[in-house]
Amino acid sequence: MKKRINRIIILPIVLIGIFIGTVSFKSDFFEIAKQIEIFTTLFKEINMNYVDETNPAALMDTAIKSMLTDLDPYTNYWNEQDVEAARINSAGEYTGIGALVKTGREAITIMETYKDYPADKAGLKAGDEIIKIGNINVTEFKEDAGELLNGTPDSDINITYRRQGEIKTTSLKRGAVELDAVPFYKLLDDNSAYIVLSKFNAKASTQVKQALKELKNDGADKVILDLRGNLGGLLNEAINVSNIFVPKDELIVTTKSVIEKYNREYFTQKEPIDTKIPLIVLVNGRSASASEIVAGAIQDLDRGVIVGARSFGKGLVQRPKELAYGTQIKITISRYYTPSGRCIQALDYRRRNEDGKAVRTKVEDYNEFTTRNGRKVYDGGGILPDVQLKTSEFSDITQSLLLQDAIFDYATNYYYSHELKSPADFSFTDSDFKEFKNYLESSDFKYQTATEIELNEMMEKAEDEALKSQISSEVEKIKAQISAFKKQELDNKKPEIVSLLTDEIIKRYFYKEGLYEYYTESNPEITKAKSLLNNPSEYSKILN
Repeated sequence: MKKRINRIIILPIVLIGIFIGTVSFKSDFFEIAKQIEIFTTLFKEINMNYVDETNPAALMDTAIKSMLTDLDPYTNYWNEQDVEAARINSAGEYTGIGALVKTGREAITIMETYKDYPADKAGLKAGDEIIKIGNINVTEFKEDAGELLNGTPDSDINITYRRQGEIKTTSLKRGAVELDAVPFYKLLDDNSAYIVLSKFNAKASTQVKQALKELKNDGADKVILDLRGNLGGLLNEAINVSNIFVPKDELIVTTKSVIEKYNREYFTQKEPIDTKIPLIVLVNGRSASASEIVAGAIQDLDRGVIVGARSFGKGLVQRPKELAYGTQIKITISRYYTPSGRCIQALDYRRRNEDGKAVRTKVEDYNEFTTRNGRKVYDGGGILPDVQLKTSEFSDITQSLLLQDAIFDYATNYYYSHELKSPADFSFTDSDFKEFKNYLESSDFKYQTATEIELNEMMEKAEDEALKSQISSEVEKIKAQISAFKKQELDNKKPEIVSLLTDEIIKRYFYKEGLYEYYTESNPEITKAKSLLNNPSEYSKILN
């Protein structure tokens, strides 16, 4: 083992020399080299002298991740598997079972199956928990067990899974999976071209162009571009998608950094498809990064109307840098700014509160900017729509429901207890919502308000100061009021919660394609978009 450790520490020492030679433009390069040397010697001493046998790779992995946590959530270390996953995400193609999964400690949960791909053909459903792949138990696999689902084309795979408490088995052949950037497009009854752009991979602008041209040939004279839930992707594809609707040589986004070479302006490079067709872009709290570049450019250039809710606010630019042994670091190098000069980033990771969380800009500190037509727009993170809708919002309680999979798990139970023959037959009723609230009370869902968190912290301090017994009765009254508020909060945020429940339930029966079909008839955001597009005076009034 000692020989192996000696080999391990050679690399950092070599890197010191390389690093000093490549970062001389940094005034503090000596301090950086000094800290690397300190870390290298510390790492060596721990592995050579610790009382128990150590795992150098695991220690290094922990050290790297802990260091990066202090920066921002987007600066990440990628091992070889992560690098391959990033390549797949960018290309939109891989070989696997054709399902979106979430890996946990005890099981791999199927979050969504793609229609007519191997997982779907084998009968797997959203909510199924894979506990064994071949002869390997998920609980015993120390790496990302989800990687076991991918493999060579036509290779066999046996899966053991749990569904509603019952253990089942199935087998399938892995196949090529192609993830379209535009999974759905349709000519609506009012001649609107409805185009869903779900990701900014290498196919994004090409597929949007193809969809728009086809729908225009079919008679489309206005466009609804749906970027809801689009977490972003390739910067150049954001430029190219914007270019479909705006002229050549238009500024779309600027990146700014303390490192001068990363300060750049990005302009459209091609001739557009249509610069006059009325355009509405749909966004919500899960529209991020490249989605915000497109929405911000369309808004700042007064090229179209933005409808929905404030976007996520992910305006930090990452670039992968090659490391040793096929690994990479995806490092934040700059920030995005819209054509009017607004910074897209919502959280300031340079400033932290007492809990160590990044600070969000307060509304009173927002800065005012103007669009090409002189309309007032503001920064503060993300893109604030021209027309805001309650059904698009993501409040704190809704975020908690999503993070704890409460909506997902309820939809799973709903699927196995209700029959549904077509999307048109579905309506999430008041009684369904009451059932959902009862489900939350019987589940392990937990939601703490900011006031509740501070109250608990206060009681801990009161106990230290022997005040707890004197104020406990008053605190219990406050807790009762908070509990009543939380129950009321579910009703207050009903529109956005019901919208998400509807999405998740429809997908269970009719896949994503069925959900988009349902949208075209029943979705509030699309209904509002059509209303605006069919009222030229109102549409123009917003832009002017």
